[in-house]
Amino acid sequence: MSKSPIDVLAMGNAMVDVLANVDEAYITHHDLQRGAMSLIDEKRAVELYATMANPMEMSGGSAGNTIAGLASFGGKGAYIGKVAQDPLGETFRNDMKKQGVIYNTLPIIIGAKTGRCLVAITPDGERTMNTYLGAGLHLSGEDLDADLITSAAITYLEGYMFDPPHAKEAFRTTAEIAHSAGRMVSITLSDAFCVDRHRDDFAAFVEQNTDILFANEAEITSLYKTNTFEEAAKIVGTKCKIAVLTRSAEGSVIVSDGKFIEIKAEPISKVVDTTGAGDQYAAGFLYGLSQDMPLETCGRLGSLAAAEVISHMGPRPLVTYADLVKKAA
Repeated sequence: MSKSPIDVLAMGNAMVDVLANVDEAYITHHDLQRGAMSLIDEKRAVELYATMANPMEMSGGSAGNTIAGLASFGGKGAYIGKVAQDPLGETFRNDMKKQGVIYNTLPIIIGAKTGRCLVAITPDGERTMNTYLGAGLHLSGEDLDADLITSAAITYLEGYMFDPPHAKEAFRTTAEIAHSAGRMVSITLSDAFCVDRHRDDFAAFVEQNTDILFANEAEITSLYKTNTFEEAAKIVGTKCKIAVLTRSAEGSVIVSDGKFIEIKAEPISKVVDTTGAGDQYAAGFLYGLSQDMPLETCGRLGSLAAAEVISHMGPRPLVTYADLVKKAA
């Protein structure tokens, strides 16, 4: 991969995560979709927030987490995502800039507030997410920065954004700009329920516009409506150049050129919070790929980052990944 001014440009729903530990009764009492991401309105967001004890707030958003992780590895990252001109939006913007990430998307001045994701974490580390997209819904083709897209070796797209129709069109336009400049396009399926809602559109985008696909076991089997992971892995191998399929404690499988590369999960003493595991795996993998590392090495970096983030609360690293890699060497 030829060296580019930017390693990875990510585009996604910009938001702030609100995380809280809960018990199983909380999930049932509030009629939450356990282990999934559900879209909610502002009223529901306010109601749920009021029920969360000792919540922790931090910048999040799937693609935002990934680009922050890439920066922690030492990669040069950029981000496109919409926030409002409000306190949470300012927090998000400042966090990105502190990470050294290029972030120039203009905020919304009047109207929707900055999006937030309310994350209920049960004792087993599973996260149940309820998301108010807010300003993120207003990202459109007008926010695309062609210079950034053509300057990035890889453009990474967040599947959660497939819900608004204009965002799908922005994805297609972004892919066209990137490919016309000889760059690579990557997408994460984000959530099995999201795949259920947009299966045909996702399948078409993967086959027609995607070089690198990220998906977990539930997402890839949902996409191709297969009974087993193995069946889905064989199918996706014919649809894009590289498919990166994560399987939690069972590690991950990289499918490329008819080969299946198995990567073991990094051992940890205790799973505290699985929020951001897939996001950080993508960060490690994309960093390695942008530096022309072998696919197996890319997978190991992804596994290392995922293990770090699930060992504590929050979707972003608490240590510098570059230092972690040095210690693991």
